[in-house]
Amino acid sequence: MRRISSWGRLNALTHNVIGLSDSPTIKDIISRGPHPGLAHGMGRSYGDVCLNPLGTLWLTTALDRLIAFDDRTGLLVCEAGVLLGDIQRLMIPRGWSLPVVPGTQMVTVGGAIANDVHGKNHHGMGSFGDHVTQLTLLRTDGETIVCGPNLQSNWFAATVGGIGLTGVIAQATIQLHPVPGPWLETETIPFADFDAFFQIAAASEAGWEHTVSWIDSVSRYRGRGLFLRGNSAVVAHPPEVKKINLKMPFTLPISLFNRQTIRLFNMAYYTLHALKAGRNISHYTSYFYPLDNVLEWNRIYGKRGFFQYQSVVPNDVGKFAVQAMMKEIAASGDGSFLTTLKTFGDRQPIGMLSFPQPGVTLALDVPNRGQRSLMLFDRLDAIVREAKGRLYLAKDARMPRDLFEAGYPRLAEFIKYRDPGISSSLSRRLMGH
Repeated sequence: MRRISSWGRLNALTHNVIGLSDSPTIKDIISRGPHPGLAHGMGRSYGDVCLNPLGTLWLTTALDRLIAFDDRTGLLVCEAGVLLGDIQRLMIPRGWSLPVVPGTQMVTVGGAIANDVHGKNHHGMGSFGDHVTQLTLLRTDGETIVCGPNLQSNWFAATVGGIGLTGVIAQATIQLHPVPGPWLETETIPFADFDAFFQIAAASEAGWEHTVSWIDSVSRYRGRGLFLRGNSAVVAHPPEVKKINLKMPFTLPISLFNRQTIRLFNMAYYTLHALKAGRNISHYTSYFYPLDNVLEWNRIYGKRGFFQYQSVVPNDVGKFAVQAMMKEIAASGDGSFLTTLKTFGDRQPIGMLSFPQPGVTLALDVPNRGQRSLMLFDRLDAIVREAKGRLYLAKDARMPRDLFEAGYPRLAEFIKYRDPGISSSLSRRLMGH
């Protein structure tokens, strides 16, 4: 038995951990139990979606083989434990890239599918599942299901974004996207308020592949922030890549972030980047995965860990809902250093429980301050509920069940495809089993 925590480090719970490494034996291991079990990759989900306390975790990180790749078409077949970072490192020099990447490269392919992760380019490329052409799913009763958008499509829609509850993803085929190299032309634009953000976002989506913004959650200049956009680029004389290999060596006894330090961090971050605003050339690793420069950065939040709260609300109420949430965050006195705001594209999610939908998504990291934090989240929940939005399951650790059921209208359809031998802390909290 081992104690396992998710990336939010809210607790470390005991699990029976069984490693999966040899493809021919996976089906027997999964069907043999003990049940309930749950596939677990890098554990980079923030809440309890990747945890199964007192149950079995099937560790997938040793399922890391690339099975086939077609250099002409960009079609990649791989096992579910392959890291997104390894795919990028191997394929970008060959002119191919994953079409969609989240904010860290330390995620497995299986985890990216199960959480249907999104990136800075949802308006153009959708989410990760939009580029999976086939996957192999192993059920705890010994059944193997091969599915895709045009093959047993209901199983595919249940598994993409299905938070690991339909079976264990063993293998996937992914359509990569052609890129000219590892570089992007980027631009940073300071903005003063939410009206400016929405104007820049609307003007950027047609001509820029990647867009996202950082918001100052505690400044008296409410709504000010930094808009970042980027395009893949051919660079004749690329700058030197500065490799930063830092690591937080231990967990701080208390969080580095409090009311005073968050205000100082936000002021310094905004000022520094506003002074360097304009066009630049960026390497894909620094643009897509800035936090990966500091390994174990989650330890900065101290022994009590932290929450990430990410919502999406429809476009027609997006500005008003985001303003209301930011007002509550400011009134709480706590704030967040890592607060991001982005618009999703006008496309429906591919998975029954996929998070992205047309609208505006706000994400913030909040140190765990116990009841005070939970009371803030309750107030944010009320705004999301009224706006008919939803919270991201990959980041959630405390969503009330009624908000989950209201935010995911295909839940009843999804339940038909659940594997009875698979369970998680999140599924027991929100689905009862």
